[in-house]
Amino acid sequence: MPKSKELISSDTDSSEDEQPKSKKSKKEKSKAPAKVKPKASSADVDEEEHTFPLAKMRFVKVNSFKGKVFVNIREYYEADGEMKPGRKGIALNVEQWNKLKTYVDDIDEAIKDVS
Repeated sequence: MPKSKELISSDTDSSEDEQPKSKKSKKEKSKAPAKVKPKASSADVDEEEHTFPLAKMRFVKVNSFKGKVFVNIREYYEADGEMKPGRKGIALNVEQWNKLKTYVDDIDEAIKDVS
């Protein structure tokens, strides 16, 4: 059997059964699950999300995920005209966020010392 996927031409109309079946490339296989997987279901993320800009592509967002509240400090990127969260960032639970807030004065002092 030839390795080529070309169909031998014939005088009669060809049906779909006679068409060669092309294998899906790795790119096509990896894209298919991404289309099926939703960004976030209503059960995972609250509809109301509070966003505070830090820089051009950095934001602080307060949201709920799986019933728990998080303060998410993250870099975002643009893909297909949409802002999407990047890998660079951290999600703090409420306990961690409160602990960080207790260090604000100490961090300000450390910044002055280092500058």
